[in-house]
Amino acid sequence: MRAPSIPSLKPLARCVLAGCLLAWLLALPAAAATTAPELLVRAPPELAGAAAELRGLGPEALAPAMRWTGLAEAGPPIVVVLAGEGSAQARAAPQWVSGYAEGDASVVVLFPARVARYPDRGLVPLLRHEVTHVLAARAAGGRPLPRWFDEGLAMAAGRELDVGDRARVALAVLADDRLPLARIDAAFRGGTSDVQAAYALARDVVRELLEVHGEGAGAAILARVAAGERFPAAFLAVTGVTLDDFETAYWKKRTFWDRWLPIVTSSVLLWGGIALLAVAAFRRRAVRDAATRARWDEEEGARARLDSDSSPPPR
Repeated sequence: MRAPSIPSLKPLARCVLAGCLLAWLLALPAAAATTAPELLVRAPPELAGAAAELRGLGPEALAPAMRWTGLAEAGPPIVVVLAGEGSAQARAAPQWVSGYAEGDASVVVLFPARVARYPDRGLVPLLRHEVTHVLAARAAGGRPLPRWFDEGLAMAAGRELDVGDRARVALAVLADDRLPLARIDAAFRGGTSDVQAAYALARDVVRELLEVHGEGAGAAILARVAAGERFPAAFLAVTGVTLDDFETAYWKKRTFWDRWLPIVTSSVLLWGGIALLAVAAFRRRAVRDAATRARWDEEEGARARLDSDSSPPPR
């Protein structure tokens, strides 16, 4: 008589192993997940609509700010103050300022009436820009950061580059051939056109940093600054090049074609060209109309002379 067969234990062992692995994998996201910053929006009654828009944002709206600063935990809530043009904040800020951040106080002040201005052109991009300043300050442990780096990261989080940004970079290069890092901070203290050029240059320099040295380069620099390194040393440790060498390499890439291509593709130049073509067309039309009227006058005169010659002589 044959002994009854015993079921193989291998399938059971595989099931147990798979279950343990699944439980381990499910536990990982909880430890590695990032959390979007909590926003406490404050606004006067006349800005209730804008406040409702910001309160209704999902965590994905601020994901770029978390991404570029490298924070896994956003930290304490950020107070977002929406200020009208008659407010004390608006009166104290230059007209070109559409918002600002106080990183050490975790406060962001936005002026909704100014959001159409450069560089953000929208309430949500403006919010991301200013929140990034707060998060960058936290990621750096409150230690100082160069203005170009801080603003460049905030611009990267705020919105994508467009032809206007590239045109401003090209114009800034043509207007001043000094290396950019030496003049960006000073430009932020200048007039509107200087500030716009400074924003565009800061964004372009940080774009170069992230493209050449990896998307995590900015966050890695912030982490080393938070650990106590000065910014130039942190930059060298992350990128393998000094700030001076990076800046020189960046500037060398601005060839003649690199400088002029953004200008010829600029929407400003495009519409300016269209306007000039329209003026030329109007002038050509005016010349044609004058010639046509002259021809008509000549034909009318010829008909009048013909009629006069063919009429019967007076009695």
